[in-house]
Amino acid sequence: MRPRKRSFSIKGHRTSISLEPPFWEALRELARRRAMPLAALIAEIDAARTGEAGLSTAVRLYILADLKARADTCDSTGNEQRNVVVIRSRQPTD
Repeated sequence: MRPRKRSFSIKGHRTSISLEPPFWEALRELARRRAMPLAALIAEIDAARTGEAGLSTAVRLYILADLKARADTCDSTGNEQRNVVVIRSRQPTD
């Protein structure tokens, strides 16, 4: 599977990202879930990256972190867990 390159404009300068198709799919899904354009999500990832990692690497790591975080919130059946507080009233005793 060969990476596919796409170009984006971030803060007025053009840059390109090379990702394998499954990473592009995951990135589009992440942007959809966050209700933001793909370019805006990439700009956010670019602004948050530290160190010497390239943008393509930073995007892959961001996707991985998102997948791990979502996996941590899923139960063994694959359903997303929700933290729900249940308040039960005491039944009157006769």
